[in-house]
Amino acid sequence: MAGTLIIYDTTLRDGSQSEGISYSAADKIRIAQQLDDFGVDYIEGGWPGSNPKDMEFFDRAKKSEWQNAKIVAFGSTRRKDVRVSEDVNTRLLIEADTPVITVFGKTWDLHVTEALRTTLEDNLTIIYDSVAYLKDQNKQVIYDAEHFFDGYLANPDYALQTLAMAAKGGADCLVLCDTNGGTLTSTIAEIIDQVLEAGLSVPLGMHAHNDSDVAVANTLAAIERNVLHVQGTINGYGERCGNANLCSILPNAALKMKNVQLSARVRLADLTRLSRYVSEIANLPHREEAAFVGNSAFAHKGGVHVSAIRRNHLTYEHIEPEKVGNRQRFIISDQSGQSSILQKAEEMGHDLSANKEEVNEIVNRLKELEHLGYQFEDADGSFEVLIRKTTGNFSGFFELKNARVIVFKYEEGHLHSEAVLMLRIGDHLQHTVADGHGPVDALDKALRKALEPFYPSLRDIRLIDYKVRVLDSKDGTAAKVRVSIESDDGHMTWGTVGVSENIIEASWQALVDRINYKLMRDASL
Repeated sequence: MAGTLIIYDTTLRDGSQSEGISYSAADKIRIAQQLDDFGVDYIEGGWPGSNPKDMEFFDRAKKSEWQNAKIVAFGSTRRKDVRVSEDVNTRLLIEADTPVITVFGKTWDLHVTEALRTTLEDNLTIIYDSVAYLKDQNKQVIYDAEHFFDGYLANPDYALQTLAMAAKGGADCLVLCDTNGGTLTSTIAEIIDQVLEAGLSVPLGMHAHNDSDVAVANTLAAIERNVLHVQGTINGYGERCGNANLCSILPNAALKMKNVQLSARVRLADLTRLSRYVSEIANLPHREEAAFVGNSAFAHKGGVHVSAIRRNHLTYEHIEPEKVGNRQRFIISDQSGQSSILQKAEEMGHDLSANKEEVNEIVNRLKELEHLGYQFEDADGSFEVLIRKTTGNFSGFFELKNARVIVFKYEEGHLHSEAVLMLRIGDHLQHTVADGHGPVDALDKALRKALEPFYPSLRDIRLIDYKVRVLDSKDGTAAKVRVSIESDDGHMTWGTVGVSENIIEASWQALVDRINYKLMRDASL
């Protein structure tokens, strides 16, 4: 019978030590609520007393209702030469008032003598005292054996003694930590087998860091050996190279391993949404190439791949994307063949299967444009405009008669940008002037000012991203640039692209496609 995986999330503690992440207490509560809804078993909130944010988090957590998860306070074993009942860190752990406390202790004899600066025997007493005292406070106690694998390689007998002492103190789980993240998977597997042979009566757990880029593999190797308590973070966030990534561990365990299952309350189909939510709160870009949850995880670009996957998705997909809340995507590029074009057009509501000449024309035009520097991978809006123009299904919503952009400087040093446009909209000739924070902003405002009286829905458009890429830097300031714009209207998100030696012209192309795509979609509703 398959065992049930126990999910211990440390995104809020270990994950917050990642460079570039600084969660507020409110951020941590929001993430914890999402983790609870997802179905994790334990949420490690932080180290009480280490900073005011963690103390505020635990205060707010006590006032919140948790449906699935237990909140965990994290800290160290007592200091040497201090009675555990008088140890400040231990007192703060108890005052956090969580049902579960995780304490880490020294396993590696090098750390005992060099970092802790005590004897091996005293360290065993410290471990026992700390765990036993916390158990006396009616807490569930998880013991993290810090640097366990390095410690075992250096002195296996002593490393096992530290585990035995934590078990004697009443620990509910003994977690084997690859704290430096330097142990390879084969070694992890061998050591876990030897620890299991030692016959400890307490369940084991796994906590891996990713310094050798094998944290997920190491955790899966532990699960294969029925070590079912696994610790990790969403998106693999963590100090240095990060922690074991739960977004990879959970689907691999649930969908590919026979000896383990997820609890029925775990909502695996929400994994992609959870991953993106955490990256948004962390104010970090979501990793496009991330396994399972990345935007590119089930994206197909090559024509041969797309042709095969249209017949059977298993040809180039290892799972059904929907099982982790992701989706299949077909990317249009100069590597696309007819299958890619047909599939992408079909997604957009265009059946081109009966007209091979049009498909060939689109393929050739696409390759020509990408040779000039265009990129349609994230520019679905521009690609649909291209399809409609090629197939004769494009109705122009407006026509540019002339445009002028002026940039000048005031005496006090501020640059001023102004755009003047003349557009034909049906039978009307519209003349508008607008200023902006820069020439592109001025152009966008003038364009929308002219069009919104005729097309009110354009007021819903907002800019999500504006990127400029120099295509050939050897040409210096005369180099061709690619401008990519991502837009949103509250219902859909779309990208457009423009290319020119003139950044204003490239921006104009992307802005026009942005408007045309929105109006085309509105017209089809």
